[in-house]
Amino acid sequence: MVIGLGRFGTAVARALVRLGHEVLAVDASQELVEELADELPNLLRADTTDADVLKQLDVTGFDHVVVSIGQNLEASVLTVLNLSQMGVRDIWVKAATAQHGRIVERLGAHHVVFPEADMGSRVAHLVTGKMMDFIEFTDGFALAKTRAPREMHGRTLAESNIRPRFEVTIVGIKRAHQDFIYAVPESRVEPGDLLIVAGLTPKVERFAGET
Repeated sequence: MVIGLGRFGTAVARALVRLGHEVLAVDASQELVEELADELPNLLRADTTDADVLKQLDVTGFDHVVVSIGQNLEASVLTVLNLSQMGVRDIWVKAATAQHGRIVERLGAHHVVFPEADMGSRVAHLVTGKMMDFIEFTDGFALAKTRAPREMHGRTLAESNIRPRFEVTIVGIKRAHQDFIYAVPESRVEPGDLLIVAGLTPKVERFAGET
């Protein structure tokens, strides 16, 4: 179930449908519901701040509920409170601010996401050209795709001694026109290789800065 069909909520609902999941998409705006009627098979207008409405929708029957009410903080908070009090098993909430996130966590949200902040951080890492891709997790752990430093060319990972020096793990190697290679100490790095690197965010950033 996806509640709130702004850009984020609509994207989540579309992706879930594309992956073959049955999704009930809900929004308080009749205009928005009519606009998306041809894209989402199970769609309706409802006020989810009303607990009786949620009971009628049988929300406890859904494995996961995503609350993506970004602009109306009160509506987001009341919806999460209702879902939590009704015993919904897995509540995901899109939060607009850190304060919003803290509030819904205290009300019972199991997962809080900050799409704008997360994307801003990702773009900041990519725009420097040091990384081809970057994902940071909530516990300060990151995964990045970056060019292999010149000093590693022609050497195995064991010879390069990357783990002790940078405290990161080379997870894999992507070579042009070849399949992904899962990295082992004997893996040899060639010019042009891209490395998949995992570790604490500052460590990954430091390693990428060497490329």
